[in-house]
Amino acid sequence: MPTNTQMERCISSERGAMVFWSPEVQQRKPGSKVQIIDVFSLQVVTGYTRDPQGRLLLESQPSVAAGRSWSLAKAAQLIRNDARPHRWVALQLDKRAWGLFWAGGGLQHCRELLSQQVPASDISSALVAATPEALLRLVLDLGIDLPIPTHSPAAKPANDQHKGLWRIIAWTSLAWLTVLGVTVAGFLTALERQDRKLELLLERTAPSSGMR
Repeated sequence: MPTNTQMERCISSERGAMVFWSPEVQQRKPGSKVQIIDVFSLQVVTGYTRDPQGRLLLESQPSVAAGRSWSLAKAAQLIRNDARPHRWVALQLDKRAWGLFWAGGGLQHCRELLSQQVPASDISSALVAATPEALLRLVLDLGIDLPIPTHSPAAKPANDQHKGLWRIIAWTSLAWLTVLGVTVAGFLTALERQDRKLELLLERTAPSSGMR
């Protein structure tokens, strides 16, 4: 898995909000599109409201598909003004950032960083374990219904077909997440090896260069 040092390259603070980026992004623009993630309850922001005292409250659901996208500037404003600002991460809408966050250890690292700013009681009351099943439910939105043909007399009951179909989707997606995580980890490990080789090469050539 990627190391914490590598994860830090993906994380920045923008106007008081934590943002998770693709490591390849050089210019991090206010207009970049993001989703706002509750890293403790594994939910995605769908909108916002205000409580009776006038405080901003972000509304969220356990579904990536239901979540809205925001400009980074707007997301940072919402996170900063929310009554619970230290539970949210603005996740860049980018394949590389998305894969690193959900399958490459980014979610857990963001949890660790934000947990240092939130009372333990607040975390325990909202914490959802980041198991493969929970992540699949979040990504696939397993609560939706699909049209299943039932006109055949020999067809299985609709509930059984639903279960069978979602079981196939879940295992396929889990395999995809696993492959993605391994690929990301392998890529970053290769970069680490290259960095080490370069450092060793510089160390070996430095004395001879100094003698000339």
